[in-house]
Amino acid sequence: MRKDVREGVKKFMIDGIKPNFAALARQYGCDYRTVKAAYAAESQNTEEQKRMSRPSKLDEFKPIIHDKLEIQCSAYSIFKFLQKKGYDGSYSLVKQYCRKEKGTRQKQATVRVTHTPGLAGQVDWKEDMTLISQHGEIFRFNIFLYVLSFSRKKYITLTFDRHQDTLFKCLDDAFHHTGGVPREIWFDNMRTVVDQPRTQYNKVVFNQRFYAFSKDADFQPIACRPYRPQTKGIVEALARTMNRLRVYNHEFEDSVELIHIVHDLCHELNMEISQATDAIPDELWQAKEKEHLHSLPEDLLNPYFEDQLTRVVSKEAMVQFRKCKYSVDPQYIGKTVEIELSETEENIHIHYNGEMIRSHPLTTQRLNYNQADMFNILKSDVFASRPDDDIHNYIHESLQLYDALGDDANE
Repeated sequence: MRKDVREGVKKFMIDGIKPNFAALARQYGCDYRTVKAAYAAESQNTEEQKRMSRPSKLDEFKPIIHDKLEIQCSAYSIFKFLQKKGYDGSYSLVKQYCRKEKGTRQKQATVRVTHTPGLAGQVDWKEDMTLISQHGEIFRFNIFLYVLSFSRKKYITLTFDRHQDTLFKCLDDAFHHTGGVPREIWFDNMRTVVDQPRTQYNKVVFNQRFYAFSKDADFQPIACRPYRPQTKGIVEALARTMNRLRVYNHEFEDSVELIHIVHDLCHELNMEISQATDAIPDELWQAKEKEHLHSLPEDLLNPYFEDQLTRVVSKEAMVQFRKCKYSVDPQYIGKTVEIELSETEENIHIHYNGEMIRSHPLTTQRLNYNQADMFNILKSDVFASRPDDDIHNYIHESLQLYDALGDDANE
């Protein structure tokens, strides 16, 4: 369609006058039907512009839609959620807008980030892994993951919990393993790190004790937005690599050997060529990154690693340590006791007023009873009227069953 004819028609439409098609056809030397078609096309464009300029019922809800699309919500679930927020429009309007937004997102390219030596590290957990030993014992554990963004040098270690004290200890070990501390460390919104997660509408609120640790260790913590794996894709890739541990199912002796297997994997990963850098992490770290990490302030972090912890004895005459429970005499129920690891970290010692009242081997079993404690627990409750010999026989015959019931009760 001729541009000059459309421009001529548009001048009349701006003034609100319907043009004379025959007169304009003579002026531009064309058929009057060409002028009529130009007028129809311009009229349609004007109507579309008017419709687009009108406010949509979705306008005030678009930020919510964007946020929900980030976490892969369906259009219908978003529609139902918006209704609860006061939206009174149609589902088709929501569906069309979601489809348009998803199409736009799919066309967006991911920008590759270039990392500076010593600038950043990334932290995550590979949670709730399960492997079975040669003896059929089931081990449930987590892997702490730490990686320097520039060299890809890694530190991984096995833990049986994800408590804040465990996180601090793992970070301290990672700093020693990699020869220093980067200027910033990226975390997801784990509860040991943040009290209020970062969202599209809210700023992150870091846990006060964690924030104090970060300042003493001299790094800036950065919290990633939920469901945005690309922001810490390096450690996400490392988490997927932990599937290499599956080949050891039914192949290891005990927890000690399993810990060594994880440490060996850490060494292997640091000696393999990284696909991202086309270099061996250990060599790249040694040559270009190690010197840019600042040294670890040892004395400032000492208060975070107290060897002695306090616990209140529960009504079951148990104290909890690393998600496992250990028995004491029931006379200590409700009292505050101190827990101390032995130098070899093979035993847990429980003290009251400076006196050791019980020692247990450190295990990964959920319930751990000393037989004398169990006798006193039973004697003070369900077996109060039974002879001592009956209680001892009961303990001897059914301690394993009692532990199993205790496990079920604490799931």
